[in-house]
Amino acid sequence: METEVHVYAFAMAASVLLSLFPFLNVILSLCRHVLHWNAAVEAVYLALSGFFPGQVGDFIRYNVMVSVRDRRFQIGSLVLLLFVANGVFEPLEVALNRAWGVTKNRPYWRNQIVSLGLIFVCGTLALLSMMFTALTYSMWPLILGEQSPLVELLGLIFFKMAAVPLTMLTLFLVYWLLPNRKIPPLRVVPAAVFVGLALELLKYVNLLLWPLVQVKLQHEYGPFYYSAFIVLSSFFAAMLVLAGAEWSARGRPGDCAPPGKSVDSI
Repeated sequence: METEVHVYAFAMAASVLLSLFPFLNVILSLCRHVLHWNAAVEAVYLALSGFFPGQVGDFIRYNVMVSVRDRRFQIGSLVLLLFVANGVFEPLEVALNRAWGVTKNRPYWRNQIVSLGLIFVCGTLALLSMMFTALTYSMWPLILGEQSPLVELLGLIFFKMAAVPLTMLTLFLVYWLLPNRKIPPLRVVPAAVFVGLALELLKYVNLLLWPLVQVKLQHEYGPFYYSAFIVLSSFFAAMLVLAGAEWSARGRPGDCAPPGKSVDSI
């Protein structure tokens, strides 16, 4: 509930807004123009419908579809993604250091190296999730028929089966590697599992409240209400991630280095 935590969360939310479209461009361009895998493209669109409700999801899907339809793999989007996605990990490292009692952050260049490594790892995990979904998504039409209403439902179920454990694994890596000190891996496992489930629950809350939120945001933000929703939903997700960091940092004294000491973990 401290003021700094809200600053960190809003900084992370703004970086999510800036990195979302380049990330989708990179993933869809890779699936469409490099792998030539249409089922993976449909899996990405299926994931979008789970993350962003109603018109927000439709708006993002249409625009990213137009963006990658006639363009090859987009190096510019990849470079932009690497630059803006670092903005998620910079305030996150500061927040994790504060939670663990570390008084010294990494130098900027070391933060960039660690952040780039986490970006590649998280991107690879996201791609693996999409590929697993694509494999099942292309299998069900052959079994049930392309017109079966169960095809999309089963695809969504298998996407959740892949996405939730990979989200937990991503959170585990962030909680373990990003603080500027050595962290016992088992110390952060419960927080990674719990926050992964909480983030999944948050998506359903977004879907449930969207009709009410949409009207309010349209009145307050006009044509910018899509961006406002992405920032607000990312803010609450960031608060959950930071709450998990605070929880994992609490525990028996002596499990880690004494609070206030900076111990490089990379």
